This record gives sequence, C-alpha cells and structure tokens, in this order.
Amino acid sequence: MTMPTQLNAPMAAQPATRTRFMEPLLLLVSVGLSVFGAMIGMQLIVSLGISANTSIIGALIAIVFSRIPLEITRRFRVLERQNLVQTAISSATFGAANSLMIPIGVPYAMGMPELATPMLIGAVIAMFVDGAMLYFLFGSKIFPATGTWPAGIATAEAIWAGDRGGRKAAFLGLGIAVGVGGAWLGVPMSAFGAAFLGNLAALTMFGIGLLVRGYSVALTGVDIAKAYIPHGLMIGAGIVALFQVANEIRRARNAPAADARTVEVPASRASRILSGGFLVYLAIALLISVLAGHVSDMSLGMLVVFVLYAAFAAYVHELIVGIAAMHSGWFPAFAVALITLTIGILIGFPPTALAVLVGFSAATGPAFADMGYDLKTGYLLRGEGRDMEAELAGRKQQFLAAMIGFAVAAVVVLVFHRTFFAQNMIPPVDRVYAASIKAGSSAEIARNLVIWAIPGALLQLIGGSRRQLGILLSTGMLIASPLAGWAVLAGLAIRFVLQRLRGDKHVAEMSAFAGGVIAGDALFSFFGSVTKLKK
Repeated sequence: MTMPTQLNAPMAAQPATRTRFMEPLLLLVSVGLSVFGAMIGMQLIVSLGISANTSIIGALIAIVFSRIPLEITRRFRVLERQNLVQTAISSATFGAANSLMIPIGVPYAMGMPELATPMLIGAVIAMFVDGAMLYFLFGSKIFPATGTWPAGIATAEAIWAGDRGGRKAAFLGLGIAVGVGGAWLGVPMSAFGAAFLGNLAALTMFGIGLLVRGYSVALTGVDIAKAYIPHGLMIGAGIVALFQVANEIRRARNAPAADARTVEVPASRASRILSGGFLVYLAIALLISVLAGHVSDMSLGMLVVFVLYAAFAAYVHELIVGIAAMHSGWFPAFAVALITLTIGILIGFPPTALAVLVGFSAATGPAFADMGYDLKTGYLLRGEGRDMEAELAGRKQQFLAAMIGFAVAAVVVLVFHRTFFAQNMIPPVDRVYAASIKAGSSAEIARNLVIWAIPGALLQLIGGSRRQLGILLSTGMLIASPLAGWAVLAGLAIRFVLQRLRGDKHVAEMSAFAGGVIAGDALFSFFGSVTKLKK
C-alpha cells in the first residue's frame, strides 16, 4: 500500500493566507526564476539529454530568499509563496526542455527545419493543455491527490524543514546527505528514495524491470530493447490501462453518495475532461497537419487516419507518463514517444508526418507529470484537504503559477531555440527518433510488438489500476539503469524491515528521509550538470 502522508499533517498546520500569485513581488521573483529555469532546462536537454528537477531548487531559493533580513523578503516565509515560486520555476524548466525543445528538435534532426514552426505552435498549445488536464483531473479517482507523486513529497518535506526545523528536519538533512553521497558514487538515489513512498508491488515490478533491462544481454545474450520487448509490453499494458481508467470512472459514477464525497473530482466530470482533452488534441493534430502541409502531401483517407492516430498517441502518451510518474517518480516519456513513432512507421505514414507525430506525442506527458508533482506539494503544505475551500483556492493559484511558467518557457524557447539548433545542439533523443524514421519498418518489429503486448496486457490486468504492474514493469525495462533497479529493491527491503519492526510509528520520519534522498539526488544532479556545462 502507498505510504500514508497524513502523519505529516502537524507540520502543515500553517493558517491559509489565500496568497495570490499576481502579487507584484511574488510575480516578479517567479518570472525571473522561471527565465533562469527555462534557460537551464534548454541547455541541459541539448547538452546532456536530461532536464533537472528544479522544483526543489526553486523551493530552496525561496527559502533562502525568505531568510534575508529585509522586510520585503519576509513575505516569502509564508509556505504558500514558496510553493508558488517552485511551481513556476518547475513548470518553466520542464516545459522548455521536455515539452518544447524535444518536439521542435525532431525536424532539425530530420533535416526538415521548415517543420519547426508548425511543431512549435502545436507543442506550445499541447503543453498548456497537458498541464491543464492534470490540474482538472487532480483529485479524481484515476489521479488522486493522495497518490504518491514522490518528487512532490520531496519538495514539501524540504519546505517544511526550512520552515519548522526539528526532528523531521534532521531526517531530511540525513536524507539529503545520503542522496548526495549516493549520487556522487553514481547511484540513482531518487529511485532509492521513491521506494519509501510508493506502492510496494508497483515499485517491485519497476525495480525488476530495471534489472531485466540492465542484465538481459549479459545473462541471455538478448538485447531486449533492440528486440522491442519492453515496447510490446508497454503497448499491451497501455491498452489495458485505458480500459481500467474507463472502468474506474464507471465504478465511481455508480458508487454510493457517501463514497462519491471522498473524491474531489466526480467521475462524470473526469469523463468530460478526458473526452474534451482528446478532442482538443484532435484539433491540435489537425492544426499542425495543415500548417505542415500534410493536406497536400497525403490522401484524404491517410490524413484522417494520421490526425486520429496522432491525437490518440498524444492522449495515451500523456496518461501513461502520468500514471508512471505518480507511482514511481520516473516517467518514460522518451521511450513511450518512440513506441508511438514505431507504430506510426508500421502504419506507413510519410517521413514528414512521422516527424510531426513523434514531436507532438513527446510534447504531452512531461507538463502533465510535473503539474502532478507541484500540486502534490501544495496539497501537503495546505493540510491535505482538511479545508477544501482553502485547498481549491490554493490549487487555483498554483495553476496560475504553472501557466505563467509555461508562458515564460514558450517565450524563452521561441527567442533562443534557433541559437542552439544553428550550432547543431539538438536533444540526443531527437537523433534517435530521426534514425528510427530513416530506418523504416519491418515485419519482425511488428511481430515482436504483438507477441509481447499479450503478457504486458495480462500483467496489467492482474495487477489492477491501483498497482499498475504492467506499466511499471515496462517502464523499468525501457530505462537502461541497473543501478536504479538495485537502489529501488534495496529501499523496498529496508522499508519492509522497518515496517515489520516498528509498524507505522515512524512513517513521518521515513517520509522526510525519503524526501531528503530525492532532494539530495536532484541537487547533486543539478549542480553536477551545471559544472559539466561550464567545462
């Protein structure tokens, strides 16, 4: 079961101030940090192929800023303001790097720069829709506010520790030291920290998947990635996951009134949001196709198929990335986009359409997941929904902060992306997408996808919507990091032993420690990446 966060409530008992994001000083600081975050995100994604978790960085900057002995800076001692600052900078960083630079980099990697402008227009709209959909779905049966969202918990723990100190601050500090130390040794410590927070069964499958991917060649001589085994598993699990989402909505609709009151977003509303989101993605896919000239390049029948498939791929990509992020803190956005591209290749879309397809798919998911992390942080800081009026008001301000962060990301990318691409600085994953398009399709790939989709579907069905076993196993198998697998399983073993010996007496301290580990790993990765860039 997911580690309860309710024990953190005493630390969150700060009176609701109904802080408004549009306060001049708060807005100015947030926009300034968002510009910084967007620039760092662009540089990291093209140079190293990664984007840093600047949510925690933003929170720490806000904490330090609030401790400057000036009257004007003391306003930032209010936790809501710190939460809004980190929401803005996190949205700007992930938005610029993952939601925009990767999609518009695909045409440049393909030698088709003329497609960059249509792709940028579509990606910007998709980014806003992506974040908005999670905002409206947060608190629903499928994306509950009580979900794990490990990075969100880590950021909340950092803000609490900076505000209150005490025993939890000590455990957070210990976790940061462990996280930095492990990261310095090359261990993915965010995986270790997430093991103390998420669902035991789901994270066990995630860890197993990481180990299978890491050692498949050494033990069996088979490269499961080249054989498209993880991709097939994800396709099968993803299809079942879509039916599970629909089933959860149906069950929630038929639930007794007493049960329905425990869900913030009613099933009928969640269904409308999901349906509306797909229709919006359909409109975006059509817009990009028109701007890219596909109307004249493809037959009417092929164009209709392409628009339908592109919208469906973006929609499914978003949900799968969100589910993986909520349960494990890791999301295989690059790999799932590659899966949608592979299917597009097998369908037979022309190269220009494929470039747009994978870019559009990649544009959805990251903003969705990042919004979940930020809203989870705010949910914890505001007292976990005890005062729902204050919770919803605070959540609305976070949504505004995220939208401003996305807008900053869009402007920064619009102004500076040509500078990077002119120097052939393209996100590494875009070269993988371009190579896949140029390689074309094969009957063997299609056969492997179909064969391995079956066990993926069965595992997802057995685990159910709460455990997401198929999604998490295939997520692990899509990531080449065996050390992360050992880190997850080691964390789960320690957590299991502690719960056996002490029960739930020290859940709050364990949560603070786990948050510190994730924060330490993020800090080390961020500053390590910046150091590499300087070299």
